[in-house]
Amino acid sequence: MNRISLVFAYAAMAFGLFWLGWIFYTLISEGMSGLGTHIFSMNTPPPGMQGGLKNAIVGSLMITLSGLMIGTPIGVLCGIYLAEFGQNSKLATVTRFLNDVLLSAPSIVIGLFIYGLIVVPMGKFSGIAGSLALSLLVIPVVVRTTENMLRLVPNSLREAAFALGTPKYKLVGMVTLKAAKAGVLTGVLLSFARISGETAPLLFTALNNQFFSTDMASPMANLPNVIYQFAMSPYDDWHALAWTAALLIALSVLLANVVARLLQSRSH
Repeated sequence: MNRISLVFAYAAMAFGLFWLGWIFYTLISEGMSGLGTHIFSMNTPPPGMQGGLKNAIVGSLMITLSGLMIGTPIGVLCGIYLAEFGQNSKLATVTRFLNDVLLSAPSIVIGLFIYGLIVVPMGKFSGIAGSLALSLLVIPVVVRTTENMLRLVPNSLREAAFALGTPKYKLVGMVTLKAAKAGVLTGVLLSFARISGETAPLLFTALNNQFFSTDMASPMANLPNVIYQFAMSPYDDWHALAWTAALLIALSVLLANVVARLLQSRSH
């Protein structure tokens, strides 16, 4: 029975790795052909003309990093409260439940919520709305990882700090959070990997822009929506750019996951 179980386990692993490898091979074979200096120096073109992805790359970086900067402090502070202050209180129980709901909520629901809350009152799509939508996807991931990492810190460290007369806020900032910093950074990187390729929230918030723009109060180009728009078009040159954009997102997510794994291994 042990050998049969091992055979099924290895077969399931091989089945999953086969499709993952096929996807990655397709991305590399299709996306590498379009890579070049023009990708980073030219904006998205009209059909039949040469162009690149400069505006979409810059827009994606601005929206994603802004969402990360908005969501990370909120998530870390909430995780600190759940692990160090609230613990088993009723507020902490409700917060954990709502965080789990937000963690499993479809991203399109988040996009529709920000659309009604920000886009409709402003009367236009904007990078700010896109950043807020992505920040709502960042918060639950950071909350969960921060709380779990802080709970792994031995209580002996807290007791030693209290014995020396350390105030609670210094204990959190200089002892427990410092001990769990690798795990907290891992959560931040994993949240970055999650939001990097989100299309639905940006479709209802930032939309797209064919021109180069750094104005966060206006519609902004971004890689996920460029992929969606160009892949659905009938033009071969747009298809090539869509594959290249997909490859760039896949490589960024892969890099973020590798760094997260390295940090996680250092935290153990």
